[in-house]
Amino acid sequence: MPRFSLTRLRYQLGYQLRYYQQCRRSRRHLLTLDDRLLEDVGISREQAQREGRKPFWKHASVDRGPYENR
Repeated sequence: MPRFSLTRLRYQLGYQLRYYQQCRRSRRHLLTLDDRLLEDVGISREQAQREGRKPFWKHASVDRGPYENR
């Protein structure tokens, strides 16, 4: 039976917090990109707004083109 470890719990919570901060930062930055940069990334303004307004705890959704691997 696995043992409970406060060190492991602290590590996991710290990792999750950093992940959420990264998601929040990335999504907020996505809302600031101009149309030229969005085109370089390969997404539309509507896709950027939809993704940028998601809560930080929701996973990213990727709309894939017909020739991309699934």
